[in-house]
Amino acid sequence: MKRALALSLVTVQFLLLGALAFLPHGSLWSPAIGIIVAAITFGLVGAALAVLGVVSLGPALTASPIPREDAPLVTGGVYGLMRSPIYAGLMTGGVALVLVGASAWHVVAWLALVGLLSAKTRWEERMLVAEHPDYLSYGARVGRFFPGIGRLAERG
Repeated sequence: MKRALALSLVTVQFLLLGALAFLPHGSLWSPAIGIIVAAITFGLVGAALAVLGVVSLGPALTASPIPREDAPLVTGGVYGLMRSPIYAGLMTGGVALVLVGASAWHVVAWLALVGLLSAKTRWEERMLVAEHPDYLSYGARVGRFFPGIGRLAERG
């Protein structure tokens, strides 16, 4: 059941990313130079966060929210700034696709992606707390998707 839910979440995540990339272009705003520059910036920042997150995880990397058994808890590098840099990168890159897509459907798909990744992260973090006793104190120091924002409350 747990693995089926994990596979479902990953599948919907990729479907939403695909929707952001391939939905028809809209006309909510015009493709002005400022929009293009912002989209490129968000795209580059999102890609950098995702790549740094993937590289930093090393053997702990999995698309599933279920942590790999016996994988180390990674708290250095980009993980010293935010607990979920890959998801933050996907959300940030998603903003770039919304800016380029300029449709209400792009906005809806991005909001659904943010909601899905937020729920996926919370579930993943519950499993990480069970797997790694130090995760709570790490989460109390480091924000979820942005530095300093979304820290966990340490239970005492």
